[in-house]
Amino acid sequence: MRQRWRREREELVRRPMVELMNAVADADPEYEDFAVWGYGDVLLQAWQRQHAIVRLARSIELGVRFDLDGLGVGLAWWYAPSEQIARYRAAVADDGSGRRLVTIIGDLERQGFVISGDLLKRPLRGHPADHPRANLLRHRSVIATQPLGCDEWIHTSAAADYVLAAFSHLRRLAHWLVKNVS
Repeated sequence: MRQRWRREREELVRRPMVELMNAVADADPEYEDFAVWGYGDVLLQAWQRQHAIVRLARSIELGVRFDLDGLGVGLAWWYAPSEQIARYRAAVADDGSGRRLVTIIGDLERQGFVISGDLLKRPLRGHPADHPRANLLRHRSVIATQPLGCDEWIHTSAAADYVLAAFSHLRRLAHWLVKNVS
């Protein structure tokens, strides 16, 4: 039974994700270094989920997920060491780079991305509570995600175009994070 599930998962879930990521990498070499992974056989219905990441720098990754809700994309700066968190907060506090981040995040939210992350419960010590970027200073991670849906295009080569378009929207945030955090 287990071997049948593994064959079906490989055929129906993992192989299409590898093909999608190969098409994305063929279209833009910036995305060549990708990894495809799933949740493993220990989780219930694990064959229904698949993830791929493109690592841009330590703790900074573009991601693609496929599950029963369809395809989704995201950018995550997470599991960061304390040095990166300190660099992130210094860049947010800086008027120039901090204002750029606010603009980038506002643009992503207008394009339908959801911005989340691990936040401190209180304002960051050493910064006034009414700091213009106090909410961003509370972040210990930044995640931008957007569901792309489960329409007919998901079974065609057009899926790579949707992923590439979403990645292009995330490019400014990715570059900001790589420059200021890594």
